[in-house]
Amino acid sequence: MRKISFALVGAAALALSACGGKGDDSLGENVQENMENAADALDTAADNAATNAEAANLANQADALRNAGDNAKQAIDNADVNAQQVNGM
Repeated sequence: MRKISFALVGAAALALSACGGKGDDSLGENVQENMENAADALDTAADNAATNAEAANLANQADALRNAGDNAKQAIDNADVNAQQVNGM
């Protein structure tokens, strides 16, 4: 599961580096939504975990993934603002 979160964060970073300056609100929302969906899958896995420790670990991973999604969305939105300022828009 850790590989999934690294892949999603990597995808968010790639999307962030590709954004040009305008209209990336939907991009940030898409990244956040994808991470939310992955976190929901972790929650489902936690519900079906064999032990309480495994369930807690999966739940913590889901929380971390949701936080990463929020941070990625904010970074993408901030990049839009910064690009507008640099480009004089």
